[in-house]
Amino acid sequence: MKSRNRPAKGLVNTEELGRAIKRRREERGLSLRDVASETSVSASTLSRIENGTGKPDADNIARLTTWLDVPMERILSGRDSKAEESKAVIYYPEEPTPEIVEAHLRADKNLTPDTAAALSELFRVAYTQFSKSEGSKKRR
Repeated sequence: MKSRNRPAKGLVNTEELGRAIKRRREERGLSLRDVASETSVSASTLSRIENGTGKPDADNIARLTTWLDVPMERILSGRDSKAEESKAVIYYPEEPTPEIVEAHLRADKNLTPDTAAALSELFRVAYTQFSKSEGSKKRR
C-alpha cells in the first residue's frame, strides 16, 4: 500500500536528467528547440523534464542520454539518496570529469544537497576554465 504522504519513487531519476539537460543546453548556448532538433525529443517534453514535471519514455531517455553522453544507468538509478547514503558511487570512464565529481559530491553524506550542488558548480567552472587554458598553453 502506497503512503499518501510520499509519492512513489520511479526508476527514472528525472531530477538528474532534467538538471543534466539544462546544464548541457546552457553550456552550449542552445534553446529547447535546438535540443529538440538534435535529439528528436519535443521542446515541450524537454521543458517538462527540465522542470521536473515530465516523465520521459524509454525512447526519449535513450535519445537524451546519448545526446548528453551519459550512461543510461546514471538516469535509471531510481535511487533514494537518503536510503543509499552508504552505497558506492558508480562512474563510467567515458563520463566527463565534472559529471564524476558531481556524482561523488552528491553521494557525500557530510554535504547537504545545496552544498554539494554549489561545490559541483564551482568545480565545473574551474575545470572548464583551466582545462581550456592548459590546452592553449600546450599548443604554443
